[in-house]
Amino acid sequence: MQRNEIDKKYLWNTADIFESEEAWEKAFSALENPQFAKKYKGTLNRAENILSYFRAEEEYEIALMRVYLYAHMKHDEDVSNSKYSSALQKVIQLFTRLGSETAFVIPEISSLKEEYLVAFSKDKSLADYDYFFKRLVEKKKHVLSEKEERILAEVQEPLSTAFEVFEMLDNAEVDFPEIEYEGKTQRISHGLYSVILNGGDREKRREVFEKYYSAYRKIVGTLAATYYGNVKQDIFMKNMRGFKTSLEMALFEEDVDASVYKNLVNCVNDATPVMHRYMALRKKMMGLDEMHIYDIFPPLVENADLRLSYEDAYETVIKGLAPLGSEYSELLKKGRDERWIDVYETPGKKSGAYSTSVFGVHPFVLLNYQKTTHDVFTIAHEMGHSIHSYFSQREQPYAKSDYKIFVAEVASTVNEVLLLKYLLNTTKDKTLEKYLVSYFLEMIRTTLFRQTQFAEFEETAHAMAEKGEPLNKDNLSELYYGLNKKYYGDALFHDKDIEIEWARIPHFYNSFYVYKYATGITAAVAIADKILKEGEPAVKKYFEFLSGGSKTDPVSLLKIAGADLTAKETFASVMREFEEYLNKLENYT
Repeated sequence: MQRNEIDKKYLWNTADIFESEEAWEKAFSALENPQFAKKYKGTLNRAENILSYFRAEEEYEIALMRVYLYAHMKHDEDVSNSKYSSALQKVIQLFTRLGSETAFVIPEISSLKEEYLVAFSKDKSLADYDYFFKRLVEKKKHVLSEKEERILAEVQEPLSTAFEVFEMLDNAEVDFPEIEYEGKTQRISHGLYSVILNGGDREKRREVFEKYYSAYRKIVGTLAATYYGNVKQDIFMKNMRGFKTSLEMALFEEDVDASVYKNLVNCVNDATPVMHRYMALRKKMMGLDEMHIYDIFPPLVENADLRLSYEDAYETVIKGLAPLGSEYSELLKKGRDERWIDVYETPGKKSGAYSTSVFGVHPFVLLNYQKTTHDVFTIAHEMGHSIHSYFSQREQPYAKSDYKIFVAEVASTVNEVLLLKYLLNTTKDKTLEKYLVSYFLEMIRTTLFRQTQFAEFEETAHAMAEKGEPLNKDNLSELYYGLNKKYYGDALFHDKDIEIEWARIPHFYNSFYVYKYATGITAAVAIADKILKEGEPAVKKYFEFLSGGSKTDPVSLLKIAGADLTAKETFASVMREFEEYLNKLENYT
């Protein structure tokens, strides 16, 4: 269906950002020449001057984000439309210009004596920035001179070349072979690979798996060099900033205690025997003498999809999230009724789903809704992001309104867990019940175990390079293959091709990002459990977290909601729940 044929109630309302393209053009023109250095450079040593700068920079940045969001959303309505692609690129150039124009700020403020920075953190006129100054005191030894900071700002673009090369190879130049599928010859793509791998035809799964990786095998040397380039970028930055390791730098940047990362990896490693049990059960349920990598993707329970219309799916989400209270339910309805959401797939529309927002405007959600169980959960997931943003932006000043990436997946996953448990408690269909139990197990496998496996790979690869060992296709593949065997155990036949899976993971070019998915689901399962067991007191604490933005470090915010990631018990409790659901699935067989 063409976009102009869809009822407006299923299209997001970009007029809530700008009423017209003319209004957007006018706003863009007003931002083309930021001049903060001319007015403020050399003056940021007094509270009133610092406050004046912050207010001016915030006003500009909010306006810039609105301009960006509009162009970004219009582009995603039809990615083939070069008009909006060009507009988006123009806005991105403004962000680069802003970064260069304001490169003097942090070095200038951080050059002040520590006693002044501490005083600013307690100054009532600068209350919106108290956490900023607290962090600046901690960052002081890692901040360079103004000239050096400007150089680092300018080199960010050339340093991103490794990812750009990977994207070009992965999305355009990897030479995938053809395959016979659904009565016709088709060239394998990432999307088709996923469809066939999740399908019921085992021989076709084997074929697509082998052909897919045969294409990567041809360029794995180049991909190894590309990934090594990305790792060397991290090492360069950690050396410039004075950190011992790249991991230490990544954790410091998000203000995350190192014990959180250690707890995650250690607790997941301790729980691998339970994962091995799950793999053995999957093998048994599938009736296989030998279970290969390409056998772990199809659903264990077939023909159990919730084939709901969008309207019914949305109502199901509202009911499933009822434990969060009436205010939350009303916000879900508001998002639907006031056109926060772009619902259906149309020609040229960006695939997948996401939530996005800008301060001063309600959040927006992109969907490509289909009648599947997965897409029902996607509604809950993306609205979790949106309502998290809504509360943080409503309750916090702009300086603290944007929550850290570390907690970004928590609210969305809390919604998924609550929805799943609602469906489990209300369904009378045993097949659906069994499907939902397996769905939860797969959620934990793919988000907690798999992402931790990825995190271990990243940590070890960086440690190797930091010790002076060059990374290449052989040692990277050996590392990855060993981790795969450790995580999945002997019930799975470890096909040799899986050793190069690392070469196709785009998240590895955003180093030490993937572990946040794992800590996010850990926190979410723990929080959802408290909400269902304790009711309103737990909901109240959870809303305090949702409203917290970045008023303090993200680990402390999660503690407020009842998820202490500095305690091993939080991780252990999720592993026990994983085993509990595994027991349920075993009892069905």
